[in-house]
Amino acid sequence: MKKKLMSVVLAGSMVLSLAACGTTGTTDTTDTAEAPAAETQAEATEATEPAATEEAAPAAEATGDLGEVRLLNGKPEINDQMQALAAKYQEETGNVLVVETIGGDTNASDELKKMYQADNMPDIFVIEANQAANWDGMLADLAGEDWTNKTGFELVDANMGTIGFPYTVEATALGYNADLLKAAGVDPASLTSPAAWKEACETLDSKKDELGITAVFGWCAEPTNLGWSSGTHVFGQYLDAGLKADDTTYIDLLNDGGKIDEARMKDFADFIGMMNQYSDPSLLIDGTYDTQVAGFKEGKYVFITQGNWCVTSPDDVDFECGFAPYAFEDGINTIIAGPPSYWVAYSNGNVEGAKAFFNWCAGDSAQNILVNDAGLVSPFDDCQYEAVNPFYKSMNSYITAGNYSGWHTMLKKDGLQNQTCNVFADYAKGKLDADGFVSTMAQVISSYYAQ
Repeated sequence: MKKKLMSVVLAGSMVLSLAACGTTGTTDTTDTAEAPAAETQAEATEATEPAATEEAAPAAEATGDLGEVRLLNGKPEINDQMQALAAKYQEETGNVLVVETIGGDTNASDELKKMYQADNMPDIFVIEANQAANWDGMLADLAGEDWTNKTGFELVDANMGTIGFPYTVEATALGYNADLLKAAGVDPASLTSPAAWKEACETLDSKKDELGITAVFGWCAEPTNLGWSSGTHVFGQYLDAGLKADDTTYIDLLNDGGKIDEARMKDFADFIGMMNQYSDPSLLIDGTYDTQVAGFKEGKYVFITQGNWCVTSPDDVDFECGFAPYAFEDGINTIIAGPPSYWVAYSNGNVEGAKAFFNWCAGDSAQNILVNDAGLVSPFDDCQYEAVNPFYKSMNSYITAGNYSGWHTMLKKDGLQNQTCNVFADYAKGKLDADGFVSTMAQVISSYYAQ
């Protein structure tokens, strides 16, 4: 019988068996916040990609009489695969899934807010573990569905029950172009200290013409459209880099009234300052997700501040991809890995249709598309497909070695990323130095938690 563990622990520890394509360990959340006003209840951060899963739909699902189901997909890079998934679902069951794609530079939380206010909510959308309270009483309980027997990654809320369908496992660190590092004579395995990173950046920067690169880093601190990246994923490295998956030291400190460890934040600030120095200035200040990812795929940047979602197919690149840690302190050798978010079913929507889709999506046909075509990593125990994602080999090597940290950034106070992203932007623009980054970050965070 699976144990129900607190999400603060499971956000990282539930990826122990990722190498085998699935794991055990359920995520629990406790609803402690009051439900917000109606106009803000649709606050959810970046929507992400859908998931892999297993067996054929039961007879009741194959009748095609469950009505249309709308799914909000926040990953435009896998739109084609999601459309193929919808077509396969209708072919096999007769049921209709309509995929509506946003993402990239579109803020999914803003889009959901508009949909909610217009009484135009999708039947399926994405939330993070810390956003359950925002949707109190508005999400369907999925307990008892067939797919829950095939994974330990479901999101369980103390008040609402089993609310989250885990559609993928993701990792984030500093993605790299292994071919460029090899050409420059830089060993990515050596990048576990600030000194090693400084030496590598100097070497790569001195060989820009020889390597044909624009900059060492493809890093974008533009807050309006990419605040979800800096304010959640990059900030998450301060919270977890170098920690074991179940170590909640800095997220606990953060959630205790918005406190930070100033010494650790200063080391982090120095590292971000190095990234600012060796980044493409135009991308750093005014870039977009699309230009950032395109530049990495084209070999313009050696490193990118994204995760395995930014390159999903072997056809996307002609070089080996890997992950390097944000080693802002000596000895940091981890990446962040686990399910960062979940699909949920809107309780006032087509719940039965959503449940039917989830059960089918835990089946072989869906797994084949989502893992082999979309490049996702399956969260299901009986997945028979190994991810084709170009980052998977590197990602898996960290996980099997136990060198991974939790997605505890998803457990910070919801909306904090909309504040911290502006501090990254001001630092990138030169409005703050490293000490100013630390003091401003401390002030912004404490003020937000005091609200």
